[in-house]
Amino acid sequence: EACRECVVRDIMVVDNIDYDEAMKVFEKIAECNRRDMIFASLPFRVGFTVAFTGGIASIPLVFDLQTVTWFNEAFVTSELPGPEDLETWLEVGAASWGWMEPVLGQVSFFLLCMQFARAQLQNLGIRPYFNWQQEHRARELCKRYPQYDAEFLTMYSKCDKLADRHVMAA
Repeated sequence: EACRECVVRDIMVVDNIDYDEAMKVFEKIAECNRRDMIFASLPFRVGFTVAFTGGIASIPLVFDLQTVTWFNEAFVTSELPGPEDLETWLEVGAASWGWMEPVLGQVSFFLLCMQFARAQLQNLGIRPYFNWQQEHRARELCKRYPQYDAEFLTMYSKCDKLADRHVMAA
C-alpha cells in the first residue's frame, strides 16, 4: 500500500491531476508491472508442483502393492516375495525398500544439500533468480514510465507479489 501510494502521489505531481485520475494511471502501471508475471513465477510453480507430486507419489511407490508391482515390472524387474509376505503395507514396504531406498535416499540428500546451499545464499542476502527477475521487472517499468520517479516505481515493482495481484483499495 505504501509503495503504491508513493507512485500515485508522484503521478499526481508530475501529471498535475487529482487522486482519482492518478489511480487510473496507476492501474495502467500496475498492469504493465504484472505483464508476464506468470512466466516470472513459473520456476517457483514448477518446483512446488514437482516437490509436491514427488512427495505424494513416493507413498504408494513404497507401500501400495499394486503400484509396487507395476513399478517393479516396468522399471526394476526384481523378484518380489510370495503373496504370504505381501499381506500388509509394511511387508510391501519392506519388499520395495531394497530398490526405493537408494532413489529416495539420494533425492533426500540432494534436497538437503540444496536447502543448505540456499540457506547460505540467504545468509549472504543473495536470491539469484528472484532478485534478477525483480530487478528486470523494475527496470522495464522505469523504461516504460520515465516521467515518474524511478525509485518509487522500483519500490512498487519489487513489493508486488509474484503469485497474487495486490488488491487496490482506494
